[in-house]
Amino acid sequence: MESRKFNLEKMSITDKILNHPVLREQPPVLVDIGASGEIDKKWKKLAPYSICLIFDADDREFGYSAREDSGFKKLYVYNSIVSDISEPETDFYLTKSPYCSSSLEPDAEGLADWFFADKFTVEKKVRLKNKTLKAVLEEVGLTGIDWFKSDSQGTDLRLYKNIPDEIRKKVLAAEIEPGFIDSYKGEDKFYDVIRELENEKFWISDMIVKGSQRLNMKLSAGIFGTGIISKLVTFSQKKSPGWAEITFLKKLSEINDKRGLLLLWLFAVVEKQYGFSLEAALKGKRQFVDEDLFDDMISYSRKKLVLNTVALRFLPAVFEKLGKMV
Repeated sequence: MESRKFNLEKMSITDKILNHPVLREQPPVLVDIGASGEIDKKWKKLAPYSICLIFDADDREFGYSAREDSGFKKLYVYNSIVSDISEPETDFYLTKSPYCSSSLEPDAEGLADWFFADKFTVEKKVRLKNKTLKAVLEEVGLTGIDWFKSDSQGTDLRLYKNIPDEIRKKVLAAEIEPGFIDSYKGEDKFYDVIRELENEKFWISDMIVKGSQRLNMKLSAGIFGTGIISKLVTFSQKKSPGWAEITFLKKLSEINDKRGLLLLWLFAVVEKQYGFSLEAALKGKRQFVDEDLFDDMISYSRKKLVLNTVALRFLPAVFEKLGKMV
């Protein structure tokens, strides 16, 4: 008994939470659509305790493989694209840049005034194996999703909404990359995503806005030519927002069970949202008075808040305030 207590004391707070009986019985489930082939750096500490489902469209036999030597507790790799269309195959547009390929057709007219338009040039239209996320969850026997991550080039929201209602309402974190401009025909836009996720009681934990220069390359070529000067002129211009990488966390008012509060705290810490993590830990302690782990979580959140202050993380806010006063 003393040995077990000693081992628990040596564990990190993350390991303690993920070794809790409620999470050993029902491990975290992570879904990654558009995975890069490596474990998302946010998930590295979660991976050994988690079940992960990723999609990897290729020409192998249709189906999925379950791996237990991937860094995850269990990893399901599904050999198809995923969409909200209940058809065995769907159109897929292979573009000049593989990162722009999508099941949606690029919007050449909408992209014409943007420097990166050439990356969306369709080189080939193919038919690929297709499954809905709902069907895949049923096939592999997953009855919940805790962290949903999608980079599907224009269809993230419809994929999220394809999750069955009883599963979707329990999602604790969502990462979605919607666009501001017309990159694909019929794509899910930024405002659609914000409206939907707000209705589903999420708040925005993080948002990284990315984009390109708004400069028509035909116009630029007519003035500066097609050589290095034209490129230098373009790269010298200000970038405008094109899309955003947004991370949402579920509002605390929606979570009342022990497992949900433990995971929401953990996801908040992964996101470095220590104020929100403190709220989650305090709510957990109020609802589950006999659970000592919430005391450790409270202490950890408070410590992180203090350490950020000691590390002078407030300086950017001070400089911003001073700048407004000048």
